Amino acid sequence: MANATKIKIQPLGDRVIVKAIEPKEINKNGIIIPETAKEKPQEGEVIAVGKGKFAEDGKLIAMEVKAGDRVLYGKYSGTEIKIDDEEYLIMREKTSSAS
Repeated sequence: MANATKIKIQPLGDRVIVKAIEPKEINKNGIIIPETAKEKPQEGEVIAVGKGKFAEDGKLIAMEVKAGDRVLYGKYSGTEIKIDDEEYLIMREKTSSAS
C-alpha cells in the first residue's frame, strides 16, 4: 500500500469505508483464474472512518481502526457504494459489547 486512496467523504458514527483488495490473478500452480470464477475478496483497506459510537452513558467510544489499516470482513458484509467510479464498501465497526 504505497499510496493510500483519498476520498472526500466522511462516514457517520461507527461506520468505515473499505476498498477491497483484489486477490492475485494466478494461483500457486500458475493457473490463471477467469474473472467469472473469482469470489468476492474479503480483505480490504480502510479508507475513511467515522468518529465512533456513543455509549448509553453518552461517552464516545473511539474507533479501533484507522485509515490505511488492512481488515478482513465477512463475505456479504456492508453495502457497496460507488464514489468517483471506484467501488467501496461501507460497514459498521462492530466490536464485542460483552462487559
